[in-house]
Amino acid sequence: MRETRSPRRRTPAASAPPPAGVAAAQRVARHADQEVRILGGQWKRTPLPVPVAAGLRPTPSRVRETLFNWLGQDLTGWTVLDAFAGSGALGLEAASRGAQSVTLVERDPALLKGLRSVVDKLKAADVVRLVSGDALSWMREGRQFDLVFLDPPFDADVFDQALGAACSSVLNGGWVYLEAPRPFDQVSTEGLKLVRHSKAGAVYFHLFQRVDEPGTVSTA
Repeated sequence: MRETRSPRRRTPAASAPPPAGVAAAQRVARHADQEVRILGGQWKRTPLPVPVAAGLRPTPSRVRETLFNWLGQDLTGWTVLDAFAGSGALGLEAASRGAQSVTLVERDPALLKGLRSVVDKLKAADVVRLVSGDALSWMREGRQFDLVFLDPPFDADVFDQALGAACSSVLNGGWVYLEAPRPFDQVSTEGLKLVRHSKAGAVYFHLFQRVDEPGTVSTA
């Protein structure tokens, strides 16, 4: 009598992780339909689309809320630069809160097109100016503002260069805001004093003031 053998079961192979580029694309795709909302001012609760773009990471609502608590809710009369505009969440928030003029600098044509659409929708062209170009180069051209937002792509690692360029772009007594994946509590850029800093998730955010003399640092 022949021995009957049960068919061998094949153990499924473990799924190999997708290549790094594919994984990045999947992460971007998951955020394709996201939006953020303006938190205060004349356009409060207005949704801002978050376009599909590698490295685009809009400032979270919690962080923006803390930032504008630091700055004060009313920015009437301020001149503002959003140097790495992306979705425009920071600059448009400032415009909504009364800023006299807001300049959004963005070099990605698709993102710039999206910003133009939002500005048209808000009928904000008399306050918000769009600039196509490299933020670092543009800041070094000598224009000055009351407030400069710096939220560069985290993988670009241009934080020190951005702080140096922003220092020359902000008026004495004005403010520079920086988001980064690591803390910048020790900054070598002469003329910038760290006034506030905090952390939300993996984001470290900082508020500097343009002053001649160093001062104290406080943590939110």
